[in-house]
Amino acid sequence: MSDFSLRQTITAKEDGMLLKEYVQRMGISKRMLADIKFGGGDLLINGEHVTVRHVLQEGDKLAILFPPEKVSESLRPEAIPLDILFEDDHVLVLNKQPYLSSIPSREHPTGSLANGLIYYYQQTGCEATVHLVSRLDRDTSGVMLVAKHRFAHSLLSHLQKEGHVKRQYRAVVHGEIREDRGTVDAPIGRKATSIIERAVVPDGQTAVTHFKVNMRIGQITDVSLSLETGRTHQIRVHMSHIGHPLCGDTLYGGTRDLINRQALHSERLAFIHPLTREELAFYAPLPYDIRKLLES
Repeated sequence: MSDFSLRQTITAKEDGMLLKEYVQRMGISKRMLADIKFGGGDLLINGEHVTVRHVLQEGDKLAILFPPEKVSESLRPEAIPLDILFEDDHVLVLNKQPYLSSIPSREHPTGSLANGLIYYYQQTGCEATVHLVSRLDRDTSGVMLVAKHRFAHSLLSHLQKEGHVKRQYRAVVHGEIREDRGTVDAPIGRKATSIIERAVVPDGQTAVTHFKVNMRIGQITDVSLSLETGRTHQIRVHMSHIGHPLCGDTLYGGTRDLINRQALHSERLAFIHPLTREELAFYAPLPYDIRKLLES
């Protein structure tokens, strides 16, 4: 894929509608429309340039040409292996390995998933920058959702806010959780003494985590978790808050006696495709170190 475009045939239902109204119904924002008009994109009806005031007629062939995306010079391409579970012109679904940052940071300025995506895009002719819909901590493994262009990112972000992007995680925590299932509803905010650490605080953002016990093994518990909200470090903070920090999560009270990272894995992801409207679901099996922890 090179520059991204959308092509539609106008039906009798849209006959007489202004093009401006039609593209807004598609989910194209005013800002994105301005980028199309002034940033190198175009609006074509039957191959001819038109303005947003054009009146549509049944049978018209509409082409929306989006401007090419610019990649930040600071985001250098790197040949990092990617475990791709699904890909089309609009989205990528990946199984992220542990010890891989989602984006560059001060501590890890190179070697991130974003660097690997830019390299992959260059190799496959995709003229896009990185649009991460879901983001995982450096030490967290599993399924991630990536949009391949700005329009798909905008639509997926909207779907995510409406609860149409479902994520299920697997974690191993310290201690024996007595309840078979439960919900942690506790607001999360930045810890006053840290720029990284989060905590349950009265004036924090609403955060809701549901958990279900899969197995109790001595002094550890294998749990599945789902989120209603997507706060930074939400699962790690909430499980620590109820007295069961993740194994390996030294930031929130866990120890690394059993595993050398937080035992957290994004196991399942389900969403509605932003353009085809197809319901898609993906699964990433537990990585070796978490399986070894449970088996031992």
